[in-house]
Amino acid sequence: MEYTYAMLPDRVKAAVVDSVILIAGMYATSEVLALFDEVPNGVRIIAYVLLFVVYDPLFTSAFGATIGHSFSNIMVKKESNPHQNINFFSALLRFILKLLLGWLSLLTVTSHTKKRALHDFVGGSIVLKQAKP
Repeated sequence: MEYTYAMLPDRVKAAVVDSVILIAGMYATSEVLALFDEVPNGVRIIAYVLLFVVYDPLFTSAFGATIGHSFSNIMVKKESNPHQNINFFSALLRFILKLLLGWLSLLTVTSHTKKRALHDFVGGSIVLKQAKP
C-alpha cells in the first residue's frame, strides 16, 4: 500500500501548535493551583513535569496524534504496521529523544525516503499525512 509521509513543514507546524497547547496547559495548571492556599513546590513541579512529559506520548499512543499533529493533518503510526499506533513505551522513548536532540532530530526528515526523523527510528514510527476526505 502507498502512503504519503509527512513533510518537514507539517512537523514544524505540529510542534509549534503543541508548544502553545503545553504553555496553555501549564498556565491553566498554575491557575488551578493558585486556588489553594499553600501548595508545596514539589506538587507544582510534579504537576508541570507530568503535563510536559506525558502529553506527547499519551496522545501519540492513544490517538496516533497530538493536538498539534491533528491540526497539521499528520499522524504517528508503527513503521511495521501503519494501521496501528505505537505503544506508550515507544512513544515515550521517541519523545525523550526528540526532547534531547531538539530540532537536530529533524535533520534526517528531508533525506530519508519515509521522511523519518531520528526519534522515529528509536520509536519504530513513521509520520503519515492524513488522507483528506
